Amino acid sequence: MKDFDRSTYQKLLNDYAISHERQTVIDFHHQIKGAILDAVDENLIDRDPTRKAIFKGKNPRKKKKKFLNQFELHNLLQDLDLTEELNWDWLILIIAKTGLRFSEALALTPEDFDFIHQTISVNKTWDYKNGTGFNPTKNKASIRKVQMDWQLGMQFQQLIRNKKSDKPIFVNGPVCNSTPNKWLSRHCKKVGIPVISIHGLRHTHASLLMFAGVSIASVSRRLGHSSITTTQKVYMHIINELENQDNDLVMRYLASLS
Repeated sequence: MKDFDRSTYQKLLNDYAISHERQTVIDFHHQIKGAILDAVDENLIDRDPTRKAIFKGKNPRKKKKKFLNQFELHNLLQDLDLTEELNWDWLILIIAKTGLRFSEALALTPEDFDFIHQTISVNKTWDYKNGTGFNPTKNKASIRKVQMDWQLGMQFQQLIRNKKSDKPIFVNGPVCNSTPNKWLSRHCKKVGIPVISIHGLRHTHASLLMFAGVSIASVSRRLGHSSITTTQKVYMHIINELENQDNDLVMRYLASLS
């Protein structure tokens, strides 16, 4: 480390920046700087060569959109081919309207639907990766009852009326998630909206509920997250946006008191 001066360190960062984005270079710098400062504190080196470093890097890649807005989701659902027999479009619809995980939706059987109380019982998953059939849920909190709207209830009541009560309604042989993802991708491209994944429908469901004013706690329970902290971490960008909206409401309310 005795030969590790500022110019040597800057060259290290510049070389790293050739193949990494600027933010990644900054993160890399912070990791090294912590170790360097420890070395200075221990008198292993007498100065900090990371001072006044200049950060370069590749232009950030365009981030792929993970969820749709309400208008985009409406256009997607309008394009679905909801036939009299269950197909992948019905899977897209039920995930979009319930926020179920892909493996949870695959595991749905007729006996999981309670049309009187308009709920879906989520108590298992389907192992589509290894083909071992029914598996436990991701965590205990994932065992839940998800409320469905009356229209979805009426549709599925007709679709599954002649199905075996304990057999998965969407599984008919080996399943690969690439198939419904391609199915969804075609719809997205056809109606001119961002291409998202099947899991992106779950993100869409949660984000639209939060923008509609549903509490984070309720969204967390509906998604089957292990804790509300998980929901906060995943949807922090939405929470921040909603807080900004709340601040505007607070200021308008306080102004009206004068």
